[in-house]
Amino acid sequence: MMDRVFLIILDSFGIGDAPDAAAFGDEGSNTLAAVAKSKEFHAPNLQKLGLFNIDKVPCLPKAAAPQGAFARLEEVSCGKDTTTGHWEIAGIESPKAMPVFPNGFPQSFIDAFEQAVGRKTLCNRPYSGTEVIKAYGEEHMRTGALIVYTSADSVFQIAANEAVVPLEELYRICEVARTMLTGDLAVGRVIARPFVGTTPENFARTPNRHDFSLAPPKPTVLDALAAAGKDVIGVGKIYDIFAGKGITEKIASKNNDEGMEITLQLAKRPFNGLAFINLVDFDMIYGHRNDVDGYARAISAFDVGLGKLLPLLGPRDVLMITADHGCDPSTPSTDHSRECVPFLLAGPAVRSGANLGTQVSFGCVANTIAQCFGLPQSYPGHSLWDAAAKK
Repeated sequence: MMDRVFLIILDSFGIGDAPDAAAFGDEGSNTLAAVAKSKEFHAPNLQKLGLFNIDKVPCLPKAAAPQGAFARLEEVSCGKDTTTGHWEIAGIESPKAMPVFPNGFPQSFIDAFEQAVGRKTLCNRPYSGTEVIKAYGEEHMRTGALIVYTSADSVFQIAANEAVVPLEELYRICEVARTMLTGDLAVGRVIARPFVGTTPENFARTPNRHDFSLAPPKPTVLDALAAAGKDVIGVGKIYDIFAGKGITEKIASKNNDEGMEITLQLAKRPFNGLAFINLVDFDMIYGHRNDVDGYARAISAFDVGLGKLLPLLGPRDVLMITADHGCDPSTPSTDHSRECVPFLLAGPAVRSGANLGTQVSFGCVANTIAQCFGLPQSYPGHSLWDAAAKK
């Protein structure tokens, strides 16, 4: 059995359209291929582990002798968002899509929400997070009304200037919304989107975003690990995505760099169990803003951190790297894309160069983690540990 597993989610780092991408309007999307064309892309450590040796990843030269094991994963859940992706990675497939509101939320709900929180609302339609505060920020500051908006994802987002609505009040308001959004309105996430500034020219979102997610509908591998007495350390928005279920320790991070620094510190610290890390900047800052070069720079920066992490892995440690969906920054859309994702495994116990093929269901990650710790493999898909581990 292993002592520690480090599971890093490169949020939105897809590697090519899924077989059913056309049904989601994403045929031809390929986040990796888009960013690999940038002059800012430099990922020798990912290449060394076998990223470009994965099935159907022809965009850069393959490693002659990959040092990791690698696979291509296809999502089964009906969705292409953070919640369904992470839940499937942890062992829950979602056969029904979470509700979206391309025309905004029903007025009856908005009326009830305004009465419950004691503030009026603005917007109530899909909008870019940066553009919505430019469009409605001044009116919000003048009236105190909350900026409510959504996107192509299953989200209810509330933007407010920290000088108008203090953070604790904004979080309380989001908690109220979370309790109200049930049944046909049960969005995957309610998101607090605080910002600062005094005019549209200097309005800027802050790192104090907070997600209020639906609780997973059944136990995940995180719950199984915690029940077995293992550490389950959630870094970044992992605690929020799982509504705290199965997490034994929560560590906040404001960006990719801080998330990787926390990961490096965890690698130097004794624990027994899973460190589950989400690096959100790829998606939030670059994918949704169609910033190809920025995305490429972020991958390159992660690769530097990866080079520091690999030597810290002990003989009974495993590093796993994957993603939750795509967000191709080179397409006209700024939304998530239905893509396959990479699955890389590394560490002294991992067999170098093991091509694990194409796997159906992100749930194979949950089963692989479970087998690493000698727990039942009761999730969709199947464990890849026997094929990935040294004999």
